[in-house]
Amino acid sequence: MTLRLSPYVSLPGGAARAALEFYRSVLGGKVVINTFGEFGGAEGVDPEAVMHGQLDAPSGFTLMVSDAMAGMAAAPGSNIALCLFGDDLDELRTTFDGLAEGGEVTTPLEQQVWGDHYGAFTDRFGVDWMVNGGGTA
Repeated sequence: MTLRLSPYVSLPGGAARAALEFYRSVLGGKVVINTFGEFGGAEGVDPEAVMHGQLDAPSGFTLMVSDAMAGMAAAPGSNIALCLFGDDLDELRTTFDGLAEGGEVTTPLEQQVWGDHYGAFTDRFGVDWMVNGGGTA
């Protein structure tokens, strides 16, 4: 798979599941939801809250949505990040390092409990990015 880019929206108050179903009802496609409880949860987070939800629309785009954890930005205008994902870990690492240069890495690109590598940063222009994929290496 080549690299793909998707918006990733964090919503307050457990609204992710309802938002995904609404978007699916309008845009079509398939929704897949993973809860915090499926991956061992996070302290103080409802295990049924959406850790990651994804709508793959028939027109070819992907929309990702999650419930915001405490301390995560979820106010309108600050609740969207760009998510870059793919299977080639070397390409993801190179892209992560390049885009993060001059910015602030908030989560180093490392293997996570779901099996993929994940990292996050704010680039030098103030844009929030998430990089995910590559599987195990």
